[in-house]
Amino acid sequence: MANTTPDSRPANPRFSSGPCAKPPHWSLDKLADAPLGRSHRAAIGKGKLAAAIDETREILGVPADYRIGIVPASDTGAVEMAMWSMLGARPATMVAWESFGAGWVTDVVKQLKIEAEVKTAEYGQIVDFAEIDFDTDVVFTWNGTTSGVRVPNGDAIPEDREGLTICDATSAAFAQDLPWNKLDVTTFSWQKVMGGEAAHGMLILSPRAVERLESYTPAWPLPKIFRMTKGGKLIEGIFKGETINTPSMLCVEDYLVALDWAREVGGLEGLKARANANAQAIWDFCDARPWIANLAEDEATRSNTSVCLKFTDDRIRDGAAFAKAVAKRLEKEGIALDIGAYRDAPAGLRIWCGATVETSDIEAMLPWLDWAFEAEIAAQAEAA
Repeated sequence: MANTTPDSRPANPRFSSGPCAKPPHWSLDKLADAPLGRSHRAAIGKGKLAAAIDETREILGVPADYRIGIVPASDTGAVEMAMWSMLGARPATMVAWESFGAGWVTDVVKQLKIEAEVKTAEYGQIVDFAEIDFDTDVVFTWNGTTSGVRVPNGDAIPEDREGLTICDATSAAFAQDLPWNKLDVTTFSWQKVMGGEAAHGMLILSPRAVERLESYTPAWPLPKIFRMTKGGKLIEGIFKGETINTPSMLCVEDYLVALDWAREVGGLEGLKARANANAQAIWDFCDARPWIANLAEDEATRSNTSVCLKFTDDRIRDGAAFAKAVAKRLEKEGIALDIGAYRDAPAGLRIWCGATVETSDIEAMLPWLDWAFEAEIAAQAEAA
C-alpha cells in the first residue's frame, strides 16, 4: 500500500520540551518595552521584576503568605538553592522516576552526603506516595519531563506533616493543579509552559520553608547564589524583585508578555485546558493505533505537557534507531522539531503539549507521524 504524504502541515513545528514554543502570535516587537541598558536595581527594573512576581502569584493562585523569588540558573538553580539551604535538618526521602529526579538524588546523596531513603520507579511508572514518610523532608518532581509521568494529585501528602516537601514543578506549573497547602518549596522555569527564555528560575516558599531557613544553618558552606538568609533572617528583598545576581531584563519582559497572554486565554484554567486538549489529541491518536502507546502506564499519571510515547510494533528490530529515524524524518520535512526521547529515557518520542502549543498544530502533525512510521517500517524491510 502506498504511503501517502499528508496534505496539511503544522503552522508551527516546534514541539521541543524546553525551551518550548513561544506563545501564539509572539514576536520580538512585543519586547519593545524592555528596559535594556538599565540597571535591574533602578526603579523601572525593580518594577518589572516585582510585576513578574505579582502576576505569577495571581495566575497560579499562590497564597498571600508564600514568598516568590526570581533566582539564577533556571529550575535547576531553584531546586539546588532549596536543597543546599534546607536539607540536613531532619531525615530526607528522595523520590525519583525519571532522569531529573535521579539527578536530585545524586546531588543529595553524593554531593551533600545526606543519608536519605531513596524511592524510585522505572520510566512510565511512579512511586506510591502513600508509602512515603512525610515526617521526613521529601524531594520529588511533580511532572517527570523525561518520562511523561506526573503526580495525579496531592491527596497522599498530609497537611500536618513534620517534614518539608520540595517539589520540582518545572513542567507542571501553569498546566496542572498544584496543591499549595501540600507544597513547601515549589520550583519552575519560564521556558516550559509559558514559552519563556531559559536561565531564570522561580522559587516559591511556604511559611514552613521560611521557618526552616531562619532556624537552621547547614553544616556545609553555601555559595553566594544559594544564600537566602542574613543574620538568621530571610532576605526579603529576594522575594520582592531584588535578585541575587543580575537578571536579563529582556527575558523578564518576555515572561511578562507570556503572563499577559495567559490572562487573555483565561488564566490558569485556560492554560490547563489548552494543554489538556493538546495531550488528548495525542492520546486519542495512540488509542486508535496498535504500534504506538503512551509511556505512562497508568492513565491517571499521564502528563498533559511532556507526552512521552513508545513504539510497540513487533516488526521494529532496533527500537532506539527506529525512533531516532522517525524523529529525524519529521524534522527533515519541517513537521516536528526536537521530538526525540530524552537521552536517558527509553527509546521513543516526546511531544511537548504545553499551553503555548496550538492544538491545530498537534492535529496537523499526527498524520505525518503515521506517514513517518510507515516510511521507516518500509525502509527497515528494504534494508533486511
